[in-house]
Amino acid sequence: MTADPVFDRDWNHLKVSRDGPIATVTLHRPDARNSLNGVLMQELTEIARLLRLRADVLAVILAGAEANFSAGADLGGLSVNAPSPSLLQTREAIMAGPDMCRAWEEIEAVTIVAIEGYCLGGACALAVACDFRVMGDGGYFRLPEVPLGINMSWRSIPRITALIGPARCKRFVMFGEAVDAQTCSAWGFIDELTPKGGAVAAARAWADKVVKLPPLPVRMTKEAVNAASAANHHASIYMDRDQYLLTSRTEDFREGVTAFFEKRPGEFKGS
Repeated sequence: MTADPVFDRDWNHLKVSRDGPIATVTLHRPDARNSLNGVLMQELTEIARLLRLRADVLAVILAGAEANFSAGADLGGLSVNAPSPSLLQTREAIMAGPDMCRAWEEIEAVTIVAIEGYCLGGACALAVACDFRVMGDGGYFRLPEVPLGINMSWRSIPRITALIGPARCKRFVMFGEAVDAQTCSAWGFIDELTPKGGAVAAARAWADKVVKLPPLPVRMTKEAVNAASAANHHASIYMDRDQYLLTSRTEDFREGVTAFFEKRPGEFKGS
């Protein structure tokens, strides 16, 4: 019997299980708050691509730890004094995040994200690339990028704007403030608010509803809605990695990262 490339594999930072046509992918870097390092992002991208056209998988649940979903991109190895790669090397490397989000967006099965606790930065970008989001009470989204001195990239701004509208997107992205579960529900950022600890069970209930439907029109509907809502996304955001190349080389970025690790407010000068 041939081994299944998704479900019979030992992943480094993922736990993967299957119950009939429902797959569950759980982030598993408990010692690092499920932060998205290079290996985890590579695995998330690979598993999404393997699941993309699976006719035997009708719903995919993406979950984090019981207490918190993910702390976002891993800043643990970031040093403002580290030698800089070339612009070309950096431009290639920073596609890892956008590629991961796109891979999850392109899964033909319905994707449901179960969120408990914090969902920060790149983890939020990943969540909004999926079809539905379920959040436990006490959970929240937050984007720390702009207060750190860099733009919010990963091609996420069009997706966020489509979900919550332009003014709320500006507020969410610019200020870097936490948006709690009740506000996420009121804004349409999430599709169901559950009691604390109930996100995975609620996501499973959504998946159970999906698998009872005829799979062909479900996939056609997903593809049609995504095509309509994302028609101008690439045109509006294709420069965001080059904006990152610019902002990540500013004095303000160095100050933002230093202030973050020193746990103090940043002093920014626009340079």
